[in-house]
Amino acid sequence: METQNGGKCDTKALRSLRGCLKYTSTQMKFFKKRIEPLPHDKTDRPDESEQISTPVIITEETSETVPNPTSVSPRLRWPGKFSLKIKILDLYILKKFLGTYFMATILFLAVIAMFDVTEKLDAFLTAPLKETLFDYFLSFLPFFANQLSPLFVFISVIFFTSKLAGNSEIIAILSSGVSFHRLLRPYMVGAAIIAALTFVLSNYLIPPTNVRRIDYTNKYVRNKRVDSGTNIQLQVKPGVVAYFGRFDNTNKTGYRFSLDKFEGKKLMSRLTGNTVIYDSTKTYQWTVKDYMIRDFNGMREKITRGSSIDTVLPIEPKDFLISANDQETLTTPQLNDYIEKQRMRGVANIKAFEIERERRYATTAAAFILTLIGMSLSSRKVKGGMGLNIGIGLALSFSYILFSTVTSSFAVSGLTTPFIAMEIPNVVYLGIGLYLYRRASRY
Repeated sequence: METQNGGKCDTKALRSLRGCLKYTSTQMKFFKKRIEPLPHDKTDRPDESEQISTPVIITEETSETVPNPTSVSPRLRWPGKFSLKIKILDLYILKKFLGTYFMATILFLAVIAMFDVTEKLDAFLTAPLKETLFDYFLSFLPFFANQLSPLFVFISVIFFTSKLAGNSEIIAILSSGVSFHRLLRPYMVGAAIIAALTFVLSNYLIPPTNVRRIDYTNKYVRNKRVDSGTNIQLQVKPGVVAYFGRFDNTNKTGYRFSLDKFEGKKLMSRLTGNTVIYDSTKTYQWTVKDYMIRDFNGMREKITRGSSIDTVLPIEPKDFLISANDQETLTTPQLNDYIEKQRMRGVANIKAFEIERERRYATTAAAFILTLIGMSLSSRKVKGGMGLNIGIGLALSFSYILFSTVTSSFAVSGLTTPFIAMEIPNVVYLGIGLYLYRRASRY
């Protein structure tokens, strides 16, 4: 065989080339079955007439066509590989999220502890070191970490997402075919983990430790414990009303005590005593001194007198001597039981307990809302770098905490219920988050 130049071509070399092309054709047919194109949207799916045909190689002695191995479409994926990359992406973002959250928590707690030491230095020098470390700080740090959890969530999302956007990682993720909605999934998983941790801490683990912290502050810093009360009246159980002219919790003694029993609106009996003493070693055990019992039966009255009588009353001094921070020492099940009992007894000052219960649930939901806002704000690469995003994040997070404090005063004054008062910030910021998310997903 001769070439166009008149030269001769080696027949052996030509046979080798033909065999190589046949082998290549067989391999490409095999790979063509293993490779499948990514699904296109209906809007950008090209017409069949516009599809680009696969380049071919035509030999001189045969009309057999062989696909060009270098002309593989860029929109191809291997079965099983795509889902694996998405899982790695989820773990990558989740690791960044949780790592930044715990690091921000530790740094902020260190700053808070320094300010607290400066403020309470005299008390810390007076108190034993063991009590300061184990009774106060061991409860103080988790308590404030849980209280400021929404702030830490927001700052951590702003920080690491701004860093990802600054390194063009967000752009690369979206360019690879991952939608903005799909990118939000690992953020929500991280928010769910933090919300679950916050819920368990605030509802079950932290309240028992607050007892020692509050006792420490009452003893060495400032005593906010209520140890006495006057003109105390409450319903012990349906139809039974107790009255204390004065009660002193230091010696567990009440003065000018009376216990009235009613049937409907009719008074059936009345127990009075000069003093009444609560036995803290027994449950609901009271001893009335210099008592008199008057039983009414129509127009007749029976009077019984004595020097001392023991009686069981389902009340304790803490039920009517309520201190400022008592709601922080009760777990959520205890808080629910306490609120129901106090409502039945007609006690009015339980707003703080209702607000505390609703605040624990609202803080749990805030993790999702602030994560949505932080991700939507910082997912774009801006010229000012992450400094602008962090500044906006701090302003919004502090405004959320301030807004929650303001709305809680609405419940105290009776303008709204505690549930509405604590959910107002979540509703407002959820609206802000949805707007920012819709705006960010368009880019």
